[in-house]
Amino acid sequence: MKNRIFFSVTNDLSYDQRMIRICDSLAAAGYQVCLIGRKQAKSVPLIQRRFQQVRLHCFFQKGLGFYAEYNIRLFFYLLFHGADIYCAIDLDTVLPNLIVSRIKRKQRVYDAHEYFTEVPEVVRRPTVKRIWEKIAEWSIPQFEHCYTVASELGDIMTSMYGPTFSIIRNVPTPTQKVASPTADQAFTLLYQGVLNEARGLEVAIKAMKKLPKTQLWLAGEGDLSAKLRSLAKEEKVEDHVHFLGYLQPAALKEVTLKAHLGLNLLENKGLSYYYSLANKAFDYIQVGLPSIHMDFPAYRDLQDQYGVFLLLEELSVDALVSSIISIQQDKMAYRQLQQNCLSARTILNWEQEEKILFSFYQRLLDSNH
Repeated sequence: MKNRIFFSVTNDLSYDQRMIRICDSLAAAGYQVCLIGRKQAKSVPLIQRRFQQVRLHCFFQKGLGFYAEYNIRLFFYLLFHGADIYCAIDLDTVLPNLIVSRIKRKQRVYDAHEYFTEVPEVVRRPTVKRIWEKIAEWSIPQFEHCYTVASELGDIMTSMYGPTFSIIRNVPTPTQKVASPTADQAFTLLYQGVLNEARGLEVAIKAMKKLPKTQLWLAGEGDLSAKLRSLAKEEKVEDHVHFLGYLQPAALKEVTLKAHLGLNLLENKGLSYYYSLANKAFDYIQVGLPSIHMDFPAYRDLQDQYGVFLLLEELSVDALVSSIISIQQDKMAYRQLQQNCLSARTILNWEQEEKILFSFYQRLLDSNH
């Protein structure tokens, strides 16, 4: 088999826009691509794509049992299916890819979607954090070819682990569509992403008490799904907070076009979030949707370059409400943000970024000859 690449993730393939983009581009360029993920009880049927998709079924669905079982199943799948390149997406798939690529003497790639040992769910559990740190310290230096989503993360990981990390940003495919809510629609805030801790979602829900003419749409599910629904009822804002559930990428894009303002309210509870560059930031920009982000390095850099965000210095109900009211009242400032987004989207899109992806994998293959 020539130029066959296996990508491994631990999530449900249906909603992973980043990996769908990467795999689709490489498949269109002539690579044989297989994306491997997990099958969950609520997994919807996969949409047929130009690359192969494989779901591994696990009896355990969370915790140590899941990671152990999934890695064992992934190891044997990779071992008995041939590829030229094995790509691990984050630390939770790194061991099977490292071991199999060494056994078969094939190329391996490490794709750091995030600073895995610094995500809040890991940081608050010292023993778990130490285990993942040991895995990272042992495994990542054995990957000659690595990339991540933001320059700040790339610099940190290069200094920590040795290999040089290239930067391939998680930007969307270009579109000509522009966010255009209906004239009779209430001012709508949109959060797209998982409903997990340290996403500032509790603050957003509580803020709705002070924004009675505003709606909040939460597009996604996660560990806090039930808790956030209960919070909306406790705060008596359930009529203003709408849980849209998991949405397929195409449906999510349509919802984004109906919003007035995007949200990305990460809490500084781990370096992963502090140095993050979330795909939702680019999704908002691509459709001309102004958005609010925390004043963290990557978002500050984009703001300084393109003027596309409102940045919060602190995450609090009052700070968020003040920022939202200010942009609701200042129509000229809102239109300027929209225009800045539409200008920036000609640069910050996958049509431009995939050139870096192609160059990365071509160099890797050339080095093998």
